[in-house]
Amino acid sequence: MKRLLAFTSALEAATGFVLLVSPAIAVRLLFGADAEGMATVTSRFAGVTLVALSVACWPSRDADSRDTHALGGMLTYNAIVTTYLAYVALAGRFVGPLLWPAVALHALLSILLARSIKSERTASA
Repeated sequence: MKRLLAFTSALEAATGFVLLVSPAIAVRLLFGADAEGMATVTSRFAGVTLVALSVACWPSRDADSRDTHALGGMLTYNAIVTTYLAYVALAGRFVGPLLWPAVALHALLSILLARSIKSERTASA
């Protein structure tokens, strides 16, 4: 559970840093579009948000700690992002080379996080 949470947190932090440093690259790879003007500002804001989410969801060092809230937060994020990115991809207007792989990755992470939460609840019952 802690490894999954650390992996998802690190992945989102990396994405956040790319959005902060070079929003044009991230937007081009995900959506096949140019990030200009307000899109650059919004992309950087999204980058800050992803870094903050990663920090908030980083697993605790306490071996006995159950990071259920962090798992729930990361699951909520991944489930909503999966749905929205799939919607964008199916609409077909903004589709870059990494959009469908991002949909698949977020869907997989959603499933793994949901299973982890379920096993945490079963173990504590």
